[in-house]
Amino acid sequence: MPKVVVGVSGGMGGLGALHRAAAEARLRRVELCAVLAECRERARGNPADERSGELIELLRTSRADPAAVAELLRSCGLPDEGPYRVVAVGTSTGDTRRAVAALSEALAHQEAAHVVGGVHDGAAAVVPGPFPRGALESAWPLLHACDPTTLLHGGISSPAVAPAGLEGALREARYALEAARGASPDRSEVTDADSFTTLAGLLTGLPAEVRGAFSARVLGPLATEESASAAMLRETLETFLAHNGSWARTGESLHLHVNTVHYRIQRIEVLTGLDLARLDHRLDLRAALLCR
Repeated sequence: MPKVVVGVSGGMGGLGALHRAAAEARLRRVELCAVLAECRERARGNPADERSGELIELLRTSRADPAAVAELLRSCGLPDEGPYRVVAVGTSTGDTRRAVAALSEALAHQEAAHVVGGVHDGAAAVVPGPFPRGALESAWPLLHACDPTTLLHGGISSPAVAPAGLEGALREARYALEAARGASPDRSEVTDADSFTTLAGLLTGLPAEVRGAFSARVLGPLATEESASAAMLRETLETFLAHNGSWARTGESLHLHVNTVHYRIQRIEVLTGLDLARLDHRLDLRAALLCR
């Protein structure tokens, strides 16, 4: 049987490099999965270190005492001065042990000082000092590859400068976690709260039910109606808002006479009860379209 030779740019040296890179990636994934399994086994009997769990639980309470937080930080071997970041993780199955093991391994893999504690539907960690955001994000696909049937979502808070800010940082990390779920419901993803620089990004952290209800109330019949006329009015509204309320540029973009744009906007105002001459009403409608 004749031998088939496939040409690769760079010759055999390039092919060998590709093989070595693939082998190294497979080895890293196998090693990571082995350590993750070990972490999960340890977590089965004790989901998290007791003091770490106490710290995370304290941060979940409203108006946590900063002195008590600082004391627990010291007892966990962490500094009682910031900055800190908080990371929240959840799985598609709601498995706390899996979330604790994954988060523990992700941070241990980066050799970052941290404490991890379980919560009712996932895990959270406090990480002092410089945060290995890029390294954590690069580890996320590898963690998912260890258990492809379970989605893993994470959220990272903004820096907290002192123990008093950790309670808010935990809430922010959990909001970023919900944003990751909302933006990537079908794949594992981690979201940094520092990425919330747009209204669209901020709204992804709201529960789907809240987004849907808000959109329905603001847009009225335009929210759910699937008729051609409703779709046409939504397109006109989106274009009008994108062009900062310019009648002429909206008409040019949609290839419409400006009088037709005026008619459609008036129709939108009747259906929604809002005045598109008002900035606050425009913002409400823009948010409602993003939530739809």
